[in-house]
Amino acid sequence: MQVDRTEVIRTCINPVYSKLFTVDFYFEEVQRLRFEVHDISSNHDELKEADFLGGMECTLGQIVSQRKLSKSLLKHGNTAGKSSITVIAEELSGNDDYVELAFNARKLDDKDFFSKSDPFLEIFRMNDDATQQLVHRTEVVMNNLSPAWKSFKVSVNSLCSGDPDRRLKCIVWDWDSNGKHDFIGEFTSTFKEMRGVMEGKQVQWECINPKYKAKKKNYKNSGIVILNQCKIHKMHSFLDYIMGGCQIQFTVAIDFTASNGDPRNSCSLHYIHPYQPNEYLKALVAVGEICQDYDSDKMFPAFGFGARIPPEYTVSHDFAINFNEDNPECAGIQGVVEAYQSCLPKLQLYGPTNIAPIIQKVAKSASEETNTKEASQYFILLILTDGVITDMADTREAIVHASHLPMSVIIVGVGNADFSDMQMLDGDDGILRSPKGEPVLRDIVQFVPFRNFKHASPAALAKTVLAEVPNQVVDYYNGKGIKPKCSSEMYDSSRTLAP
Repeated sequence: MQVDRTEVIRTCINPVYSKLFTVDFYFEEVQRLRFEVHDISSNHDELKEADFLGGMECTLGQIVSQRKLSKSLLKHGNTAGKSSITVIAEELSGNDDYVELAFNARKLDDKDFFSKSDPFLEIFRMNDDATQQLVHRTEVVMNNLSPAWKSFKVSVNSLCSGDPDRRLKCIVWDWDSNGKHDFIGEFTSTFKEMRGVMEGKQVQWECINPKYKAKKKNYKNSGIVILNQCKIHKMHSFLDYIMGGCQIQFTVAIDFTASNGDPRNSCSLHYIHPYQPNEYLKALVAVGEICQDYDSDKMFPAFGFGARIPPEYTVSHDFAINFNEDNPECAGIQGVVEAYQSCLPKLQLYGPTNIAPIIQKVAKSASEETNTKEASQYFILLILTDGVITDMADTREAIVHASHLPMSVIIVGVGNADFSDMQMLDGDDGILRSPKGEPVLRDIVQFVPFRNFKHASPAALAKTVLAEVPNQVVDYYNGKGIKPKCSSEMYDSSRTLAP
């Protein structure tokens, strides 16, 4: 499973990545990790088009015990070249606050003959062992000796390991397309000094080129760098929201298209075996049993799509499986299971496989929730389908719209169809865009084929499909600046938490 990807660094053979990967460390598990380095072609960000430069495998325990692990990158066939990769591990403390910083500069040195410098700024954290860790690299401002860089957010942990007095080294470069950037100058600071902006102080630094300083008698500086903005954003955790009373609203949608096969036939994906639940039921129960713990009324809307439904037998892509359109909710996961089993004989399996209508239906409820401006309901839509969807353009449009709402979409592919098209909806491999080119605001779709878990426990499936939900919840509410409804301290006294 891909955990994450760094940014792409162009035309560089010794890249230092600023992107951090956060992983949970479990002492009692062997957590095998694989790092892969790819050379991305200039006009594609997709790995399919990239050249594989090498991979390295290790365990998280090895990195943690050594804190800094360097190993050769192995090509296909496990042959080692001259390339190596270094991974540095740090334990994150409990401070998840973010700081938003905005810098500009005045009168930077001109490094280009025919135009002005193209400056960018890098900020490094100085570690206890005298090494330095890249924290942030700004964008390049072209042809400008007094650039104003865009504001950016970085966690306080990344910036200074939670220590406001830790030294920060800042370097200004003149960007060059060949990757050999020219050094303009540098300065050092601390987060404590930067926070002075919040008290109304003017915070600025002379940008110094040590070579010029040593050589030139009347050298003053290579420009001035000014900090315009320093804002601290409090970050709340998933548990802050859950303990503050946020409910997870779980909705399920089931594929009743003809490709599933006649439910009366034992080869059908919808066949109800007297002793063995089918794949639809296994996936539904595995995911639903976890979600139901975060929903106080335990009432779950359940829909079907792709069937002809009574009494007129017209095709519907968002019908209630209890046939009660005014109240599609079922009591508990068991209620969903019973409604599914009792509706099967009454349906005519048909097609096509359109899932945009059901995403839009849940998005409508999530949209109404945004009017409350508080963290009270977050929607999870579980879609169970046996085939590649036929309304891909509408579905992409619906997901881009839904990415602005308090909702996540989980798609489980049932059966043995070719699900390669479905992977594009899961934004892990690049950014999903609507047909008009609008990107998703945040990655809200998780797709897994059930066959990967056929011989695993239901917990393994649930763990995989729900792994990203806590971060999706936090990203949504923190991105909107919505705090938990009430703090966990207040909430703890009014109810007892189950272990």
